[in-house]
Amino acid sequence: MGKLTEIRWHGRAGQGVVTAGELLAGAALEEDKYFQSFPDYGPERMGAPIKAYTRISDEPIDVHYQILSPEVVVVVNPNLLGIVDVTEGLAGNGIVIVNTPEPPKKIRQVLGLKGSKVRVFTVDATAIALEMLKRNIPATLMIGAIIRATKLVELDNVVHVIREKLGAKLRGEIVEANVKALHRAYEKVQEG
Repeated sequence: MGKLTEIRWHGRAGQGVVTAGELLAGAALEEDKYFQSFPDYGPERMGAPIKAYTRISDEPIDVHYQILSPEVVVVVNPNLLGIVDVTEGLAGNGIVIVNTPEPPKKIRQVLGLKGSKVRVFTVDATAIALEMLKRNIPATLMIGAIIRATKLVELDNVVHVIREKLGAKLRGEIVEANVKALHRAYEKVQEG
């Protein structure tokens, strides 16, 4: 099998986690890659912890189950740290991306990753979302951090998918605010 990347998203219902996974998968399609994107709901209520999964590959994907050993973990809601074991099954040289104003070094300590080969990235996607979108919906912005950390897809392809998918549902100025916020999140990512 060609290069397969498995991503597990952690967030809370209503933060756009499922939509973000689908948008990332759509960008993979733009690049003629294969993909899967699906949610894993617990109690289906606003604010409940949820997981979502995204697989992206250069070749057809033959597996159809939850991602147990992700290369990338994305934490959209930092309040889940310490409540949910977000690093469970994470590859030894994996990547953790957290929506937080805290620096990566602090998150590395919180997650007990000191001395490990896991790469840790942070971006304050919530602050960007509140400033630019006037709503606490940071998940789509986390795609910018994923791209910065992994180079998995091209940022321009995500922008195209956002304009196409969100443009069918939202007013143009809201879509463009999402695009600008995505670019800002991409620029503000920290590694440590």
